[in-house]
Amino acid sequence: MARTLTTTPKADGFRMPAEWEPHAGTWMLWPQRPDNWRLGAKPAQRAWAQVAAAIARFEPVTVGVNGDQFANARALLPAEVRVVELSSDDAWAR
Repeated sequence: MARTLTTTPKADGFRMPAEWEPHAGTWMLWPQRPDNWRLGAKPAQRAWAQVAAAIARFEPVTVGVNGDQFANARALLPAEVRVVELSSDDAWAR
C-alpha cells in the first residue's frame, strides 16, 4: 500500500550534490520522445552516444533506456557503457 511521506529528503539524510563534486559515475537517460525530439530522436541518440563514449573514457557511465529502445541503444553505445532498462518519459535527469 502506498503512503505519503511526511518528512523531507534533507531530514532523511539526503542532499543534492553539486555537479562538480566527486562521484562514482554518470547516469544518462536515452532520448526517444517524438514530441521532444525530431526525426524519431535519431540525431539526439547519436549525440547521446557520443557524449556517453566521451565520459566513459574517464568514469563509469550507465544509460537508462525504455524497453522498446534497449536494442537500439545497445547498438549505438560503446560496450563500456552499461545499458539498463529503466522506464522514463524524458531524457533529463539530475
